[in-house]
Amino acid sequence: MVEELAFDNTEERRKDRQNGTGWIEVIVGSMFSGKSEELIRRLNRARIARQRVQVFKPKIDARYSIEEIASHSGRKHGSKPVTTTKEMMELIDPETQVVGIDEGQFFDSDIVAAANELAGKGKRVIIAGLDQDYTGKPFEPMPQLLSIAEFITKTHAICVKCGNTANYSQRTVESDERVEVGASDKYEARCRQCFIPHSDSPTPVE
Repeated sequence: MVEELAFDNTEERRKDRQNGTGWIEVIVGSMFSGKSEELIRRLNRARIARQRVQVFKPKIDARYSIEEIASHSGRKHGSKPVTTTKEMMELIDPETQVVGIDEGQFFDSDIVAAANELAGKGKRVIIAGLDQDYTGKPFEPMPQLLSIAEFITKTHAICVKCGNTANYSQRTVESDERVEVGASDKYEARCRQCFIPHSDSPTPVE
């Protein structure tokens, strides 16, 4: 029997884990909603509990750091940039207990089977990512990860136009590419009423 940190109903708790059973936690929301910050918080808590942790991010995301995951508020945690799910799986140490993955929407579809495989081997898998693209459509493979996760956390931002709860990532530059890596230079948080499912001019700063 192994005692682990689990995440349930927005609170971490101690859990006795039998037969090497792992699980999947998925953190989703719009940009600027605190997804990476929540991921970093959970990873730090796991390290405090002296668990073996490995963290990965897609190599395409080099906005704030090449070898760190970073929140928009400036919090960072060391990570390994990878190009494919296969590359990530080859780097995972058998002794690792917690696997953290940021920007899950940028991974290939194999990430779903990989997460299941890791959880089946008794590992705690924590994945953060956008659940919708810039048009408001589900951003694969996040919907598939949500369907297999034991624990799901939906984070929200604040709409920059009206101050209501924001659930959308508004693109503020002209581009038809589904993957357009950026931060506040290309996106802002919008609520359902203020969101335009393509691109829109940035909200003026008053």
